[in-house]
This record gives sequence, C-alpha cells and structure tokens, in this order.
Amino acid sequence: MTENGTPVADEQIAEPEVAPVIAAEPEPEVADAPVAAEVDAPEDEEEAVVGGLPDLSEDGALDAALESVLLVVDAPAPEEVLADALDVSVARVTVALGRLAAGYTESGRGIDLRRVSDGWRFYTRDVHAPFVERLLLNGQRAKLTRAALETLAVIAYRQPVTRARVAAVRGVNVDGVIRSLLARGLIEETGADPDTNGLLYRTTELFLERLGLSSVKELPPLAPLLPEVDSIDDVV
Repeated sequence: MTENGTPVADEQIAEPEVAPVIAAEPEPEVADAPVAAEVDAPEDEEEAVVGGLPDLSEDGALDAALESVLLVVDAPAPEEVLADALDVSVARVTVALGRLAAGYTESGRGIDLRRVSDGWRFYTRDVHAPFVERLLLNGQRAKLTRAALETLAVIAYRQPVTRARVAAVRGVNVDGVIRSLLARGLIEETGADPDTNGLLYRTTELFLERLGLSSVKELPPLAPLLPEVDSIDDVV
C-alpha cells in the first residue's frame, strides 16, 4: 500500500515545482540579441556616407554627368580634366564625348558639342544662329546695363583677359554679359590663355568707334576715377 500511497504522490508533485526555475535561465540570451544589432547599425551608416557619389559604370550615367559638367565650363575642357572631375578613365571620357557629339548631330539638336583648342564645349548649332542673334540683338541700341558696363570696363583695361578673371573681379557670373557684349560686337575672342587654356577677350574696333578713340591707349587713366587707387592692378 505504501508504494501506491501518498508518499509516492508527494514526490511526483514536488518535481514540477523545480521546473519553472530551470525554464527562466534562457532569458538573458534573448536580452543579448538587440545589443549585437545596435553594434552593426553604425557600419551601415558609414557605408551610406562613403557611397554618396553617383555610379558612372553605365554609359548613360556617364553621358549625363558629362553634360552637367560641360554646362558650367567657361572654356573648352580637355578630356583629362573631365576624367579627373568624374573619377573615370580618359579613354571612357573620350568615347563618351564622341558618342554625345554624334547623338546631338544625328538627332538634330540645337546644341552642338565641339572639340576646340584641345578641349570640349557646348555651342549653339549654326543653323539656329538667326534665332540666337534675334534674341541677343533685340534692343541692341538700348543703353548698356550697369553689369555690362562694368564687365566691358574690366576687359578694356585688362585686355586680353579671360572670362574667369573678369568674373573674379566683379564677383559674379559674367557668362550672360559676355555673350551680350560679343553679340553687340564690342568685344571679341583673341586666342587662349597659355596657363589656364581659357579663352581671352579684348575690345573691338567698334568699341573704339563708339567711344571716339583711335586706340585703347587713349582710354583715360583709371586711378583718378577711383579713390586711393594707383593703378588698374590694384582693382583687377
């Protein structure tokens, strides 16, 4: 009777009471998992920062990047300069430039990509010159704007001078003003700077005619017109 009695039952009941204590031991392992995830997160953030530049491995992406860069150059850009800016090989840039130039011509675009003075630059298509001239020459007899007068003065006293130098003196972009002065015939291109390869500009015979001068040497000294300035080099 004692084998089937209460003592045996008590032993069976006592054993399950210990089980909850053993089951609680795995809980620290669950708590450790988020710690590993938090350590890995900064590595992903660092990779995202490093990979900020666009991928130019595809030809289409390279063509688009070249177009963006060529839109802001103020002088024909050599293949080496473009390749360095985009961090790709010169060979790829050369092929891409040829592809772009051919594409503009074949599709009849108004933009022409040409290689001039050992560099590449965008130009307007010759066939559309009448429309460009109409836009630029409209109101040609009107007085020059203050910006145009300042730009023309820098060129007149510093010629021959690059567009970048004029922009540095005035502290603003002068692309539009330069185009306007070229269209009016008051300035003209005269070669390229040997150091920067930028186009040089000088005044024209029409400029002298409009001012009633026979030579740029007859331009009045600049110093008397500005306070505390001894020479043109002090301001340009």
